[in-house]
Amino acid sequence: MKRIIVLAAAAAACVWSASAQTQEAYPSYIQVTGRAQKEVVPDEFYLSIVINERDSKGRISVESQQRDMLAALRQQGIDVEKQLKVANLSSEFFKKNTSVATAKYQLRLGSAAEVAKAWQTLDKLGISNVSILKVSHSQIEALKEEVRVEAIRNAQQSARTLAEALGQSIGKCFYVWDSNSDIMPAYYNNEMTVRSLKMADAAGAEETAGEEPLDFKTIKLQYSVQTKFVLE
Repeated sequence: MKRIIVLAAAAAACVWSASAQTQEAYPSYIQVTGRAQKEVVPDEFYLSIVINERDSKGRISVESQQRDMLAALRQQGIDVEKQLKVANLSSEFFKKNTSVATAKYQLRLGSAAEVAKAWQTLDKLGISNVSILKVSHSQIEALKEEVRVEAIRNAQQSARTLAEALGQSIGKCFYVWDSNSDIMPAYYNNEMTVRSLKMADAAGAEETAGEEPLDFKTIKLQYSVQTKFVLE
């Protein structure tokens, strides 16, 4: 117990010492938090597709369903070599005499309209186990950096505005703490998505051909930085 108290006291002393040194080096400074956010429309949609012989009561093999799926997706203009990959082949796939075979795939698409078309195509083939894994943006890392830069610029502008209100100006920034909330994930209710797709399908291909029946959430990028500027 005594050791804990001693360590806590030592830590407090270090913090006080660092604060005292900062205060001594910069006797007059302003501390502000800069914030920035951006909403990005996703251009990458990842679907999970599960092919199971159980869906056809064992009448259609996984291999046959896979061939039909590849052909149908190609007819939709999807580059299956680049956009479709095997996520998992169940061990049961190799034991069809004792178990039902299952195969899982991941399909990457570029728009909500493509998602709707792909779902309708798969549904017509009797492949109904389709769900949304995630949405993203092809330039997500570059966009994150843009928002981070905007946050630090916002901090600088805030500090300048407050300093001018005091009849002063700001000098160099001597402290930056980058505390990000990063990407706020967009969650989707797959049941609602499937319901929307069925409604779109019922409305007819002509009506939905030029529209995007799915309303996907935007990706929210939010950043904040704490800064300290010298007051002059």
